[in-house]
Amino acid sequence: MKTDTPQETVFSNNQLSVDEIPSFKTLALVPISKKYRALNIFSIGLIALALIGIITGVRFQRFWSLPDNLLLAYPYVVAGIVAIGGVWALYHFFADVRIFYAIREQDISKQSGLIFRKLSCQPILRVQHVEVNRGPLDRWAGLASLQVFSAGGEMYTFEIPGLSLSRAEQLREFILAHKDIGAR
Repeated sequence: MKTDTPQETVFSNNQLSVDEIPSFKTLALVPISKKYRALNIFSIGLIALALIGIITGVRFQRFWSLPDNLLLAYPYVVAGIVAIGGVWALYHFFADVRIFYAIREQDISKQSGLIFRKLSCQPILRVQHVEVNRGPLDRWAGLASLQVFSAGGEMYTFEIPGLSLSRAEQLREFILAHKDIGAR
């Protein structure tokens, strides 16, 4: 009679010294394309102009008469659209240059945020799939966004916007080629 002995697994959970942990400062972060900020500001301008055009078209149309209150509100509505668009564009002017990413053997990271800084790290081993997305304005500017999906989630873990198409494809291929290496 042959008896099988269970294989012993070696498990260790040794305590590490805080001084032995790698420093975040050693992470070499790469900025996204400068075109991304210009594209966002251009988009904001287009949206603001479209809204002002619609409001102006309604204000000066000849088909029906508008109440006096709406006629008097027109300059305030236009000023509000300009103010909100200006603040939105100003935010992107300063925030978009603070988006960085890094890729290492075992993980991919993204740092962003103007007021509240955020650093997201996704182990490549936990990546379910990766998508390269390009909207019409992204295609016009030659840009793409890389969306990294974590295992077990429907939404992407994080998105790296403002990459050139070739860089986004290169990162996608690297992640897909290396996502099973850590499991071996």
